[in-house]
Amino acid sequence: MHQIKITILFCFFSLISQAQSVPDSSKQIIRLNLKEAIQMAKLQSLSSFRSKNMYIASYWDFRSYKASQLPGMRLSTTPINYNRSISREYNSNTNTYEFISNETLSSNLGVSVDQNLTITGGQLSVASNIRRLENMGSDNISFTTVPISIRLSQPLNGYNKFKWQSKLKPLEFEKAKKTFLAEMEALSEQAVRIFFNSIGAEIDLKIAETNLANADTLFNIGKGRFQIGTVTQDELLDLELTYLNAKMAKTKSQVNLQQARNLLNSFLGFDKDIVIIPLIPDEIPELKVNSDKALELAKSNNPQVLELESKMIRANENIAKTKSTSGLSADLNANLGINKQSDELQNVYAPPFGDDRGLGVTLNAPIIDWGTRRGQIQMAKSNKQVAEAEVKQAMIDFEQDIIMQVLQFNLQEEQVLISSKADNVAQLGYNVTKQRFMIDKVDVIRLNAARNSLDGAKRRYIDALSEYWRGYYNIRQITLFDFEQNQSLIKSLDYLLEQ
Repeated sequence: MHQIKITILFCFFSLISQAQSVPDSSKQIIRLNLKEAIQMAKLQSLSSFRSKNMYIASYWDFRSYKASQLPGMRLSTTPINYNRSISREYNSNTNTYEFISNETLSSNLGVSVDQNLTITGGQLSVASNIRRLENMGSDNISFTTVPISIRLSQPLNGYNKFKWQSKLKPLEFEKAKKTFLAEMEALSEQAVRIFFNSIGAEIDLKIAETNLANADTLFNIGKGRFQIGTVTQDELLDLELTYLNAKMAKTKSQVNLQQARNLLNSFLGFDKDIVIIPLIPDEIPELKVNSDKALELAKSNNPQVLELESKMIRANENIAKTKSTSGLSADLNANLGINKQSDELQNVYAPPFGDDRGLGVTLNAPIIDWGTRRGQIQMAKSNKQVAEAEVKQAMIDFEQDIIMQVLQFNLQEEQVLISSKADNVAQLGYNVTKQRFMIDKVDVIRLNAARNSLDGAKRRYIDALSEYWRGYYNIRQITLFDFEQNQSLIKSLDYLLEQ
């Protein structure tokens, strides 16, 4: 009969603890599994919003580059240009120089079609313009026109910026794509961490509530046994201390749970009045990742590899640019067209036309630079050697890091299974020890040890699950490959531009 009363009392305290763990009824409760939480994070979290807009910015930057390779039309005009000046001119009638006042009003209009030449680094233009000049002192009006003119501007120093852009811009856009996908997987990993942080906080509160109910029950039992002399005073004080510590642990766990829920709500973009109940993902996929395949995928898909490739291209570009700007530089400018001058507007586009042509080469070379050019070139070469060494070391570290992460992930499945079994064993062990304490077969020290083992086993199980899923999404991040579905994560991102 005494054991039945104790059992009823223990069940009563358990019901109280369950009622205390239920959220406020005035709040909306949403139960989410791990995959749903990850989808929510990708759709409406602040980090997702930032990553999407960074990708869209890169998309439009690449579109601008592609547009720059196409012919562009430009309009230039000076509607009014008034000028009044005094100039010194020779008078042939008097054989003297005189100061003459000039007052003119001019305007011009021009249109051109420009095409950048990626192969040579120059620019080819087809232009047309007309100019009106009015001498306000004599009311003399004249027109000058160039109906068509073909112009070429070509640097001859060996540096072609368009060629280097054609190498870097597509690479940078491809890197932006893969960076976006990698950031989405990093967001998934972050969602796993925050999701399991909330689960851990809930479990800690349940453990604290159960421990408090058990400590209260056992303390009351201890007081009864102390009255009949089967429990010593120091054992009773130990039970009371356990009870007080359990009360403090429950209060602390309640605060930690509220903080974890607030963090999860904020991360997923939910209002504070919504209570998210995360569901523990007890099942994990039977998955082993081949390290060689993961390494091959990472080299093909990881944006870090593209960044290293871009780094080497920039180093080579810097050498070419330094050589072109620090030594002999030459520019070729040529134009070929027709022109016409007339006092009548209707005649400026009527034949005959005159020739409008020109050819010029501009040279610029240092005579004495005291070794500046040589130093700049050597510095650029030295920077390239440093970049090569850094890239080589980065690739070594990159490969080793991937192999270690794959190895750790492949071992984590076993850790989850072991910790799950340890949790079950610890629960059974605690139940047995507790029943033996109730019939006065074990002391308080062994009971406390069993309870600590149970608490630790539950936490280790949740930690093992968290580490497994974080490792899973980390592998997806570095390879951009879904090993569970055996498919690549690289896909079209045009849907982002439609949102």
